[in-house]
Amino acid sequence: MPSTPTTSIDLTDPDVVADPYPHFARERAAHPVAWHEPSQRWLAFDHASVSAIQRDRRLGRLWRDKEPAAYLEPFNLLHRNQMMENEPPEHTRLRRPVARAFARGHVERLRPRVGELAQELLAEVDPASFDVIGDYAEPLPVLVIAELLGVPTSYVPQLRQWSQAIVRMYEADPGPEVVDAAVAAAIDFAALVRELIGERRARPVDDLLSDLAATELSEDEMVASAVLLLNAGHEASVNVFGNGLTAMLRRGLRPGPDVARCVEEMLRFDSALQLFERTATEPVEVGGITVEQGQKIAVLLGSANRDPEVFADPDEFLVDRDPNDHVAFGVGVHFCLGAPLARMELTESLGALWSAFPSLHLTGEPTSRGTFVLRGFHSVPVGGT
Repeated sequence: MPSTPTTSIDLTDPDVVADPYPHFARERAAHPVAWHEPSQRWLAFDHASVSAIQRDRRLGRLWRDKEPAAYLEPFNLLHRNQMMENEPPEHTRLRRPVARAFARGHVERLRPRVGELAQELLAEVDPASFDVIGDYAEPLPVLVIAELLGVPTSYVPQLRQWSQAIVRMYEADPGPEVVDAAVAAAIDFAALVRELIGERRARPVDDLLSDLAATELSEDEMVASAVLLLNAGHEASVNVFGNGLTAMLRRGLRPGPDVARCVEEMLRFDSALQLFERTATEPVEVGGITVEQGQKIAVLLGSANRDPEVFADPDEFLVDRDPNDHVAFGVGVHFCLGAPLARMELTESLGALWSAFPSLHLTGEPTSRGTFVLRGFHSVPVGGT
């Protein structure tokens, strides 16, 4: 009987956090899936296994409240009631009320507004030196998702702060300060959304919060859905933009004629979301191993997106790569609902940036967020003159 493949990769190691891809390459060459004793779960490294795991309905998102449950109830409330932490039929029931807002036709109607916001933000920067994250990549998608849901723009700075505090809980070992900040953010975020939903029940307008308020979802489910959309609706765009643009500027690259194709390479090359976990509801064979019922398996999306079995020259950034079968938005039932919006925002904002500043370049070293699961930069200093 062959021995069980194991891995000792430390996903909190600063070297791994700084650049996980050489570590992934070594693991992927040794085994597609391996047991990770420190986290008591399987890790999947190759494209085939990562894709298969996300499509297998026997491997589901099964939420378990984080402990201590009483203290973390504000955080848990926002997760146990959201679509991303549930499987069908609950997932379907929670996803259906918001799916229409992210359909391609509706997203296309937002394109002119995204272009306007991009131009307004770029007109305010100092061409000689600005932070492309704080001055451009962050505010744009937050403004868009806030407008889509119907959250007043005066709350945009707080939305970003709350979101960052909550998503830091997804890292491997959040400390007490991270936990406290996440609980406080969850309380304040939920309170705002409850207030706005109450207003929409009394006076509906043309926004997604009004649509949610008119559904049969419970108030807790409405709040969880709105917070998920506000968080996920900009986190991916901000981090994909920062990661991809930094990779391009370090290599002296710029988008080709097809900006949308360049965006797909940004999504693939340095994935914003690196890890997504599933739990087996029955024994499942994948990548040469069996995930037993109750065991967890985490797909490493960034590793799958550098798999040489799927991508020629996977460690090269090719602005016109085609085909590009990346898994940055996931696959299967949990495929990212906001993918069409994120793709449109990234295409419009990247094109506008390079049109405004054809000689864009780094003026200093980008500052990493220092996180693994949600990979990105706090700041990327650039100049356009």
